[in-house]
Amino acid sequence: MSGQPAQKGSDQEVTEQIPALPWRVPLDPAPWWAWMLFVVPFVAVPILNSWLWMGARDFLAVALFTIIGASVVRVAGGVVLYRVDLTETAVKARTSLLVRSLAWQDVDGIEIVDDSVVLTSGKDENEINGIEKGRPGYVAAVMEAVRTQADASPVRRSRPHPGLGALLVLVYLLLSVGAFLIRWHLL
Repeated sequence: MSGQPAQKGSDQEVTEQIPALPWRVPLDPAPWWAWMLFVVPFVAVPILNSWLWMGARDFLAVALFTIIGASVVRVAGGVVLYRVDLTETAVKARTSLLVRSLAWQDVDGIEIVDDSVVLTSGKDENEINGIEKGRPGYVAAVMEAVRTQADASPVRRSRPHPGLGALLVLVYLLLSVGAFLIRWHLL
């Protein structure tokens, strides 16, 4: 896996490359199957859980259906909800359950690896993949320009926090378990 550093140009070229911030990195749209995998558990698992007969084995089945569906929602949500934004102070990535932020002052290097942009911070590597075809070089150049401008600004670090996906998984859990409880008058 050979990476190449992001290209640096003259100050004028760099300034021209920076779009208005915050800027959303151009990512490929989520494929249709990811949307289907994301939506189907919200409908299918509550229906399956409400059809199960009352008994000790059924509680195990409800638990298994619920856990499998939650895993599918989480993984498919990572594809469907994935978003990367550049701000004056940090790069923010939203995955299925978390929103992570990396301050520009913590970025040691930016390089292009295959069709991805990799940000290194100490021993950590943060890969941004799914960038539109032919755009990783442009994205890396914009990141480098924003990073250069952020050198003079104060450092604002933040911890990962729950994203929209966490709320959707919670809604899924309420629907799937709630369907079983309501159907059998346990709630």
